[in-house]
Amino acid sequence: MAAAKKGGHFGPGLFKFLRELKAHNDRTWFQANKQRYEAEVKRPMIQFILDFGSPLKKVSRHYVADARPVGGSLFRIYRDTRFSKDKSPYKTYASAHFAHAASGKDVHAPGFYLHLQPGHSFAAGGVWRPEPGALAKIRDAIVARPRAWKAVVGGKNGLSVEGESLKRPPQGYDPQHALIADLKRKDFIASVAISDAVVTGPRFLDAYAAACKRMAPLMAFLTEAMELPW
Repeated sequence: MAAAKKGGHFGPGLFKFLRELKAHNDRTWFQANKQRYEAEVKRPMIQFILDFGSPLKKVSRHYVADARPVGGSLFRIYRDTRFSKDKSPYKTYASAHFAHAASGKDVHAPGFYLHLQPGHSFAAGGVWRPEPGALAKIRDAIVARPRAWKAVVGGKNGLSVEGESLKRPPQGYDPQHALIADLKRKDFIASVAISDAVVTGPRFLDAYAAACKRMAPLMAFLTEAMELPW
């Protein structure tokens, strides 16, 4: 397992590799530079996931940091190009997903997310495109617990909920409801930007843990709305 670099997990080679991959997104270049990918991206990310397990438990003991190289929290670098016009074979970012123990690696379930990309790294938490039954549970929870929801979206943490929304109110909900803008949402996500300097610095693990803690009120509401233990 790769050791942390300069007291942190990632060195400047992380973003250097990702910038070059963006410029040379083909299998020939990647195969010639695969050892760099392993040394600068994959192994440090797996070590980060392993080390994040303990801080994550302090946010919620039901969310999991799975350091397995395959089938764990780490997302593959390979793109699924089957239904995309863009046939570039590789993602130009590194990412990981910390899912609820009861949901596995379902990207549509509540989860914490880490995205590392030159000039565009961030932490995120929430639910992306939940299936209809789960979405209804979230909307019903907002209707049933409006004060709790207002505390989440208008609390001291300063987070805003992001994602796409319906153009019209969802069927079965009062179009005049005070929280109709939130009831129209298809995604419930918050994010915290992270600079390149922080990612490659010695306190990145602490910074990411702090971002997850900041997003915890939203995650707790969504997790409980979907009838999962927080």
